[in-house]
Amino acid sequence: MRIGVIGSGRIGGTVARLLAGAGHEVLISYSRDPASLAARVAEIGHGARAGTPAEAAAFGEVVVLSVPWRLVDEVLAEVGGLEGRIVVDTNNQYGAGGLETVPDGLTAAQLDQRRMPRARVVKTFNTVTAGFLADSAGRTGPDRVVLFMSGDDAEAKAVVAGLIDEAGFTSVDMGALADAAPMEPPRRPGAVYGEEYHEAEARAFVAALRP
Repeated sequence: MRIGVIGSGRIGGTVARLLAGAGHEVLISYSRDPASLAARVAEIGHGARAGTPAEAAAFGEVVVLSVPWRLVDEVLAEVGGLEGRIVVDTNNQYGAGGLETVPDGLTAAQLDQRRMPRARVVKTFNTVTAGFLADSAGRTGPDRVVLFMSGDDAEAKAVVAGLIDEAGFTSVDMGALADAAPMEPPRRPGAVYGEEYHEAEARAFVAALRP
């Protein structure tokens, strides 16, 4: 599958490396420093290449959006609305002063869907650090790590669940984008953000949220 990655920082770069290592074609973009982007591509290997955000958006059957919260609107103005694309939203609502307020009672995932109204947004790869993603990928048995996801498009979630599995994790569906709050910061009791989960406890957590 062709994966366009917009964001070459810690999370974007780590997701790109894991998916390239699983055999996907990866084009990574969005760095202020071309030399840094070239170094990231070399680190990823597996035939990954660099491009512009617009090229990543056009290239990807799935587009990973992994840029600082304050830059999401700027990036989308550059690449367009990603109409029809499955968008893996790794973003968390952190700004220069810390946690940002999301308006209208929305989850951050819902706000990103509002910013991309014709994209098929699936929120995932956002609950743990890049270092933990890199170190824990590929565990087996009861130690295999869960990545939670949420989204409003069942087909898009099925595709992303497959990518999560190929990256070396187990996917657990939190529900719709409106249900994403436990996946989002801050770290707190009753949330999965910042916590390591395995399949049995993850499924029990989600089941306990259902009426």
